[in-house]
Amino acid sequence: MTQAHVVSHEPHDTEEPVNGQHGTPTLISHLLSKLSPLGLPAKEHCENYLRYKVRANHKRSTIEGSFTSIVLFLTFYGALGKTDLKDLQRADLEAFIEHEQDRGMHITTVKTRTAWIVAFLHFLIEQELIPGTVLKKRIRFKLPDTLPRAMHPDDVKKLLSVIDHTRDRALILLLLRTGIRIGEALGLTWNDIDLKERKVHLYQGEKNDRGRVVYLSHDALFSLKRWFRWRDPEKELVFYSKGEAGICYSTARERFVRYLKEAGLAHKGYTVHSLRHTYASELLNAGMRLEVLQQLLGHQDIEMTRRYARLTDRTREEEYFRAMAKIEKGANDGND
Repeated sequence: MTQAHVVSHEPHDTEEPVNGQHGTPTLISHLLSKLSPLGLPAKEHCENYLRYKVRANHKRSTIEGSFTSIVLFLTFYGALGKTDLKDLQRADLEAFIEHEQDRGMHITTVKTRTAWIVAFLHFLIEQELIPGTVLKKRIRFKLPDTLPRAMHPDDVKKLLSVIDHTRDRALILLLLRTGIRIGEALGLTWNDIDLKERKVHLYQGEKNDRGRVVYLSHDALFSLKRWFRWRDPEKELVFYSKGEAGICYSTARERFVRYLKEAGLAHKGYTVHSLRHTYASELLNAGMRLEVLQQLLGHQDIEMTRRYARLTDRTREEEYFRAMAKIEKGANDGND
């Protein structure tokens, strides 16, 4: 795990400052025009912060980076069903970090964005716009490695053994056996799932039919069929909470963390995204070709698949002893 001390200092930037003479009014006007139509919580605070950074003659890249990071966070925060930053909790920031990694962001990018967001929150505290209790202590996140750990097979069994909730079991098995992202799973409708053909259709956009197809294992299919019998027929989404249109990211994450604790796995550092990495690792260990796994994971670049689903220690161990057995028997004579 990588220890990251996130404080209120801005990320280092070596570019020349951009002042009024060099076009900051044009930049700030552009950013505010992009901010204006967005229905974000605390949008006025974001605007005040950007104006403050201009007055402080901050660098162009710092202003642009802050804008992007804050908008991403406020969008995510709003999707959690929250409208006031006074309700911000540490878990919300941690969930955002996991969400960014789930989107494939590099660890250094996640660290930088987190630093910009925390700097924004410190500004609001200093302006007495939000209470200081929001950031009681200096935030110290243990950011996961670029690639989350795959779960050990025994840990997978322990996790599944404690999940008796019909909906939650269907969701976690779907993530584990298809490798789809949590955001993709929470956005599924029953029209996207073909139980008869054991397929899940994932679309990249509402205006086109591009996307990919993933397949259902026997246990995932069984759990989905069981949830299908219990579901509210009036609900279009596959996964929903009582009285809600759907399950938000933070709720799904909290449920997963709870099951990890019940299974005695809380100390292992697993996240929801570990289910996707477990899926990839297990298929590689079973001999699946990288090109096929690339399509199932939805990666445009096969190098992302190669990095994302690197071989596990177990595979390297097996390869080593298989090769060494040949060497010790004198079989490695160049004819194999």
